[in-house]
Amino acid sequence: MSEHIVVVGHGMVSHRFVSTLGSRHAGADVTVTVIGEEADPAYDRVGLSAYVGTWERPSLHLEDARHTADPRVTVRSGHRVTAIDRGARTVTLDSGEQLTYDTLVLATGSYAFVPPVPGHDLPGCHVYRTLDDLDALRVDAQRAGEGAHGVVIGGGLLGLEAANALSELGLRPHVVERNDRLMPAQVDGRGGALLCDLIGDRGIDVHLGVVDTVIEPGDAGVTVSLTSGDDDNE
Repeated sequence: MSEHIVVVGHGMVSHRFVSTLGSRHAGADVTVTVIGEEADPAYDRVGLSAYVGTWERPSLHLEDARHTADPRVTVRSGHRVTAIDRGARTVTLDSGEQLTYDTLVLATGSYAFVPPVPGHDLPGCHVYRTLDDLDALRVDAQRAGEGAHGVVIGGGLLGLEAANALSELGLRPHVVERNDRLMPAQVDGRGGALLCDLIGDRGIDVHLGVVDTVIEPGDAGVTVSLTSGDDDNE
């Protein structure tokens, strides 16, 4: 009797797992169902910034992203698992459909951390994690118009990527960082100062040492109020 493996999540790790399973057990009597919440199959999330400008989703898809080369694999994109019953060995999808499994693999990956900033859920606020996130950001950037201000909260690697994306979308980016330097987990003080200069040369404004941030509705989007460590407001 064929073994049914259900894989929840269809990111880069899930894709590698299913591909490796298929190559190492080419003759095995198994079927695999991959459930992905996003409409797209597995894509290169590390290269997400390359999507800005081209807006061609297939260019980021991983090789054989839907595993069409292996007839034992079925990819269910655009579905979310809402419940797991380990006793009955079933997963329930957001459509209400239930799938039985012999083996369940959770490969859901990480999620975008949203700082506990008041107003972070207002219209015009985005995370930088998926292709859909960038599409939504693009719509708001076009609505705001060339030269409008865009604020990125967080001066780590992903925050700087987001700031560069805002720049390519025609906005004037501002990076807000709580620490005294950009990428504090990767560089020391001297490296941070050099990085800050390089970022500034790209037309990105940097705000360091920000201890409090508040987002409020504005006439043309949202207003971001910053408080620095010396209690000066911006």
